[in-house]
Amino acid sequence: MLEGKAVIKETDMPLKMQIQAMASASHALDLYDVSDCISIAAHIKKEFDKMYGGGWQCVVGSSFGGFFTHSPGTFMYFAMEALNFLIFKGTCS
Repeated sequence: MLEGKAVIKETDMPLKMQIQAMASASHALDLYDVSDCISIAAHIKKEFDKMYGGGWQCVVGSSFGGFFTHSPGTFMYFAMEALNFLIFKGTCS
């Protein structure tokens, strides 16, 4: 498990949810090759949908950019190993 090796870049998630995000990412990295970003992201999304209800989004990669609107208290951007992770729950407009 690599939870202690994560570098949080930006977040507004409660601490408990942050810990779960890092644990989910670590677990996904144990299951999938680091180059399989789609499977890693899908794994994290499914875990968050199951634990916190549907509507979660996850982006994983070594380099990406974006601009997203999210529900308050559901955003986390962090790095682990050579990958960046963006997890958030979308808003209904």
